[in-house]
Amino acid sequence: MKVFTDLESVPGDIGNSAVTIGKFDGVHAGHRAVIRQLLGVAEQRSLTSVVVTFDRHPLALLSPGSCPATLVGTERKIELLSSTGIDAALVLRFDRAFADQTPQQFVSRMLVDALHAKVVLVGSDFRFGARGAGDVALLRELGIQHGFTVQLIDDVRLEGDRRVSSTWIRELLREGDVEGAAELLGHIPTVRGMVVHGAARGRELGYPTANLSPDSQGLIPADGVYAGWLTDGPARYRAAISVGNNPTFKGVPQKQVEAYVLDQEIDLYDHIVDVEFTHRIRGMVKYTGVEPLIAQMDDDVVQVRTLLPDA
Repeated sequence: MKVFTDLESVPGDIGNSAVTIGKFDGVHAGHRAVIRQLLGVAEQRSLTSVVVTFDRHPLALLSPGSCPATLVGTERKIELLSSTGIDAALVLRFDRAFADQTPQQFVSRMLVDALHAKVVLVGSDFRFGARGAGDVALLRELGIQHGFTVQLIDDVRLEGDRRVSSTWIRELLREGDVEGAAELLGHIPTVRGMVVHGAARGRELGYPTANLSPDSQGLIPADGVYAGWLTDGPARYRAAISVGNNPTFKGVPQKQVEAYVLDQEIDLYDHIVDVEFTHRIRGMVKYTGVEPLIAQMDDDVVQVRTLLPDA
């Protein structure tokens, strides 16, 4: 998959294309259904398949106070898009200049001049241009002028006929339901960040942990203890993962992610790692002392061994 970060970097010989546009936060099952439809159209008509997405949620610029937490960072989103088989991803910077384009400019600059679109796939609620002035009806009118057709995308619905969405996945993660979130995502919920020095309490208790930097990317699930994996480059390790502020000790920053790697003594400091959450073992509990905490941690590790096969 080729990745372009602005319109100027799209080569003139990209060919005619089939395009879909969206935030694609999480590249979840609904997004993947859209991309399968895109790939089918592209193959049928011998077009280049292109996903257009953004480097941030548009609300981060337009209404920061109501912007939801993102499920994945841009780097991870690109990796997930690459796994779908599309030909190219155009990852645009969503800045004021982009947001202020008229619908006509949006279409002519991106879809026509840069991507030579022949088919554009969007949802029925698609809006584009400054203040969302453009809708599907206008997109179809502009398509007639510029030589592309517009196809509507069907929603993917699951239990209770609810549409698969990033909003639903955020709800599940905030409840600690990482297995439910994984079902909707089509992959394991993951946080990526640098391993930094912590208070070394885990080491003192016999369970040294890799502490992720507070500016890690990805939506952290609810406080609690999880079974999962820590990936460091090509190496993948089973891990017992603690999320929260560790109420047994005072002065611990909120929402820490700490991963104890089973059966390994490795130096991960300053490494960028992925922490994957596969199962929630329990909620966060305040213990009366260190001994009950160690006993609980012993049990947590036993449960991780039971839940996850050896890597």
